[in-house]
Amino acid sequence: MYLVLENISKIFPPRGDSSQVTAVNNVSLNIEKGELVTLLGPSGCGKTTTLRLIAGFEFPTTGRILLDGQAINDLPPHRRNMSMVFQSYAIFPHLNVFENVAYGLYVQHRPETEIRERVARVLALVELTGLEGRAPNQLSGGQQQRVALARALVMEPKVLLMDEPLSNLDAKLREQMRSEIRRIQKQLGITSVYVTHDQIEALTLSDRIVVMNRGEIEQIGTPIELYRRPRTRFVADFIGRANFVDGVVQGYDDRLAVQAWNHLFRIPVNRDAFVAGQNVTLVIRPEMIRLGESGVVNGVVHRTAYLGNAIEYNVTVNGQMLTVTETDPARANLYPEGNPVGLSFFEEGIHVLPASGAG
Repeated sequence: MYLVLENISKIFPPRGDSSQVTAVNNVSLNIEKGELVTLLGPSGCGKTTTLRLIAGFEFPTTGRILLDGQAINDLPPHRRNMSMVFQSYAIFPHLNVFENVAYGLYVQHRPETEIRERVARVLALVELTGLEGRAPNQLSGGQQQRVALARALVMEPKVLLMDEPLSNLDAKLREQMRSEIRRIQKQLGITSVYVTHDQIEALTLSDRIVVMNRGEIEQIGTPIELYRRPRTRFVADFIGRANFVDGVVQGYDDRLAVQAWNHLFRIPVNRDAFVAGQNVTLVIRPEMIRLGESGVVNGVVHRTAYLGNAIEYNVTVNGQMLTVTETDPARANLYPEGNPVGLSFFEEGIHVLPASGAG
């Protein structure tokens, strides 16, 4: 492994009347060379502190950080051969695009010809060629973020660190920059650690996602693994959207039979995962439900929302509110609020957790 975190903890000492805070608790993570790994979680989960520990802006209370086989725990940021892209861009307002990108190279006293070659190369990479003389206030938000990315890349770091770099952009620009960051990362093959609380960013960008909660790792996996096979209710709820339905295992033949409401769900899972009589929770994604005039269970439409590319419903079934998303463009008619509907389920897409939510 290229970048390794071994049992990393970070405890901040008491301040004033507050007690000590364990921001990161015994986190271990192995990142391969060329991989883009995203740290994902809600505010206060420890993801940014973990990134700052990797960068050297904070030092771990316990544990080790290794880069390419060498311990870097005690090294200051400028000796770790890493570059950071910040949420606020942090580009210098009094310098033009070329000067901003070249700044770190001038600090290193690189030859002028080398500086011009490297800056030209990285500006072409981020598609800013021709804007070298522009001042930051003459750039759009997306262009400013490209300058910040170019300034990090021009240093040719071993690891690129990004701390919520797209959070200040509007929705359309965020989508464009997500694609650009992934294109550039793949083209360069640069090892990258990305922090966000935005699940769409994480799913779009990542080779693997590390879901964090209360300073600990809940689950590590590819976007598909985390979405389809979450290990905990927290992960299922944080990655995408989910309906949680209580059920009881009835038995197993070629599929797991789970009784929920008045319907027997038959779900493809490992034979040894659950036993008859066990209480479980079904994780049913909104797109795994189909509405019609009839179905395996009956419900009533509580709310209808037309979103352009999809129709979203809230449907009440036996007193429980379910979210249903339909994306079929042929479905021109919306079910109005108060309309009775039947619900059918794509059982191959349903995931089963023990009733505690763990597993």
